[in-house]
Amino acid sequence: MATTLEQIHLWLTEPEGTNLEFKEARNNYDLGKVLAYCVALANEGGGKFILGVSDKRPRTIVGTSAFSEPGSVEAHLHNRLAHRIPVEEVRTPSGRVLVVHVPSRLPGTAWHIEGRYLKRAGDALTPLGDAELRAMFAETGPDFSVEPCPGASMTDLAPEAVEAFRKRWAWKTRDPRKELWTDEQTLDSAELRVDGSLTYAALILFATHSALGRRLPHAELVYEYRSSEASGPAADRQELREGFFLWHDALWDRINLRNDRQSYQDGLFRAEVLTFDETSVREALLNAVAHRDYRLGGSIFVRQYSQRLEVVSPGGLPPGITPENILDQQNPRNRRLATALEKCGLIERSGQGMNLMFENAIRQGKPLPSLAGSSAHEVRLTLAGAVTNPAFLRFMERLGDEKLKSFSTYDFLTLDHLRCEQPLPDHLKPCLPGLVAAGAVESIGRGRGTRYILARSLYAALGSRGVYTRKKGLDRGTNKALLLKHIQDSAKTGARMEEFLQVLPALGRSQIQVLLRELRRELAIHKIGATRAARWLPGPTNPDCNQEASPR
Repeated sequence: MATTLEQIHLWLTEPEGTNLEFKEARNNYDLGKVLAYCVALANEGGGKFILGVSDKRPRTIVGTSAFSEPGSVEAHLHNRLAHRIPVEEVRTPSGRVLVVHVPSRLPGTAWHIEGRYLKRAGDALTPLGDAELRAMFAETGPDFSVEPCPGASMTDLAPEAVEAFRKRWAWKTRDPRKELWTDEQTLDSAELRVDGSLTYAALILFATHSALGRRLPHAELVYEYRSSEASGPAADRQELREGFFLWHDALWDRINLRNDRQSYQDGLFRAEVLTFDETSVREALLNAVAHRDYRLGGSIFVRQYSQRLEVVSPGGLPPGITPENILDQQNPRNRRLATALEKCGLIERSGQGMNLMFENAIRQGKPLPSLAGSSAHEVRLTLAGAVTNPAFLRFMERLGDEKLKSFSTYDFLTLDHLRCEQPLPDHLKPCLPGLVAAGAVESIGRGRGTRYILARSLYAALGSRGVYTRKKGLDRGTNKALLLKHIQDSAKTGARMEEFLQVLPALGRSQIQVLLRELRRELAIHKIGATRAARWLPGPTNPDCNQEASPR
């Protein structure tokens, strides 16, 4: 809901407490400070960060010229914090006000910027204490992956799995000295061994087949290939009951064996795209391993069909996560496990796996990933592999990799909504100016009547330039010519506004009025009468008729 002037005046009377922060910022403001205050406000339950208001009482609106493009600020905040933080521009008689709507952190989580977990202390920002962080992380109950496994020892782990983790960690941190660590040093530094005891996270990542069967048998992944929807035994089935680092590459290789290539034409060249994108598949597997509920029996199931892949993991979505906010919020169920995977570069702490799946699906002209069928007891993720819109795929390719790398997940979703001719939700509208500047989207009209369509190059790729012309509408000169032709044909009786709305149904009353004013200044038409009874006639003004100053 849009912030009203009354609501702003109400905030002005309230004390600057844990959920309100005011800054004058008359001319500009440091974006880094906005990031820091967003982190602190989220950690304290969420609130409003308001620019353009004096920060000393009695507060008044002073106006701000900072951040002329709120949409770009919102995109930057999302890219840095991996949370959607709406930035609203409010025009008031006393000046422009920016309201940053900061959501609350989820239970069991804390926001941070570059590893700094912040809170406010008066007018300053200060780090959260260790005790405060521990209390936050304990809100959703104990982390199963950090618990020690009774009786487990280093002999339960596969040395080659620990070595693979260590090499990845050294490469991620650009620190080759890590490769010289022993297995024990590696586990201790990654907090996968605590006070000499192996955690369940260490078993999930590195355990041998026999050890996992004894210690945590349900921490397995079952792969099935099914050539049809018919029930019955799978055409191929494999049970992977060992540490993640022993099977994750081999599982992708197995999926890739039946990974068909789909061809599409791009001008004189024929290009190909894989049915199952490697990045998306690996992210889906990582999500299942890192976020499943290991307190429940049952295995992770990966079912491959000819044109879709299903990943089913025990336990519903983590607390506070829904299909609607899954791109904005993160709440790792197994924090120690997720942290270890982040250390070696397999996942991001900001939780971008689902975002990558959505972006890749849109780039490749495929349906979006689906969580349909998920419940409180399991998460069911489906990756569709069929390219349903080759023309859109060609359009994305023509935008170029460099340009696409600069797009956020919400930029991709905005393009997908425009492609499907779906109304844009409010949270996607700030993406439009950037997409217009990138040449991916075109705007039609001005002000509130502005419409947005995909750029001409998409329709060239489709071979449907006529569709582009229909969507874009007639140009200004053609619209004026149509109005003039109708007025000339109605010279005996005069033409009325209701008729003009029929001649140009894509335009509103105010847009038609602008065209009529231009024709009048050109002495091509004139008007008699006023208000709804006004009629328009061809030729210059008749001095004997009563004329009005503006069209109605």
